[in-house]
Amino acid sequence: MKLQRIFVCGVAGIVLAGGRLLAADGNPTNAAAATAAVYVPDTSHQNDPLPDGVLAWNSLTQDATVAADAGNAHFVFSFTNIATVHETALVTNVTTVTNITAVTNSFFFWFKKISSVTNFSTATSITTNNVTKPVPVAFLEVHPGCQCTTTELPPLPWIIPAGTNAQFGVAVNLAGRTGMQVKTVNVKTDKGFKQLILKINILPPVVPTQSDADRAHALEMAKADRQTVFQGDCATCHVKPGTGKYGKPLSDAVCAICHESKTRASMVPDLHNIKTPTNVDFWQTWIAHGKAGSLMPAFSTADGGPLSDMQIASLAGYLNMAIPSQTAPPPAQ
Repeated sequence: MKLQRIFVCGVAGIVLAGGRLLAADGNPTNAAAATAAVYVPDTSHQNDPLPDGVLAWNSLTQDATVAADAGNAHFVFSFTNIATVHETALVTNVTTVTNITAVTNSFFFWFKKISSVTNFSTATSITTNNVTKPVPVAFLEVHPGCQCTTTELPPLPWIIPAGTNAQFGVAVNLAGRTGMQVKTVNVKTDKGFKQLILKINILPPVVPTQSDADRAHALEMAKADRQTVFQGDCATCHVKPGTGKYGKPLSDAVCAICHESKTRASMVPDLHNIKTPTNVDFWQTWIAHGKAGSLMPAFSTADGGPLSDMQIASLAGYLNMAIPSQTAPPPAQ
């Protein structure tokens, strides 16, 4: 009976203590309790997969189709913090305590701890309340998969309050790139990590159509001045597509337009059927300086062309690999 009185008094102590923490209007009477707590992220889960039910994303994979001359592709990832935790509330509204067999690990008895109560058989009429509580989410790290991809977001750690919406931007530098590009962004939060995927389809350059008369006029202008292809309207096809490109993408932009064209002029040679020995120096010389008295312009900036020395070197290296010499070089003397 002595233990029974101790247990009942303990329950009563819990209820009375809870009541003293609240004012008549249900608000805390302690001024310190009214101050919002600072959220401290738990970094122990940042390398775990992010569970469902934490962030609701507008999309985990985004696609974009851009023109050949687009400098960048831009994306916006939006999300809502729907994270919650489950808590068990303080036991309240105890109406009857009878026939208890045992109570262990009880941490509230006024200001003391009860380790066990024995010699009782059952417990009745004790209710507990399970509470679902919204919680903040902290963005700890955001890592793009390559240097050409950058993110636009607030300083880290970025705390997303419970139940709120937010977004951040991603930009991909497309200089020198063609075709389909796939990029990733890895996001680490205090609830786990998630990988976002970007797919960018870069369209091929649009070559303006020319009438036979226009083509004949352009050919006569090029015969008079081979550098004219880099000027005026001609630059739209012969200069702009090669900006910032190297190697194969540069060849596709500035070489194929003439040498691979279905309407290739008779004065324009087929690069796959050159009758003289070729090597890197051969390609580099022809690209940089062209040939006087022909339609081949000089692409080097030193000669009034649009390509840097680095672009020319990359183009010569690619052509030497892609178009092997059809004729063996002469034997060394």
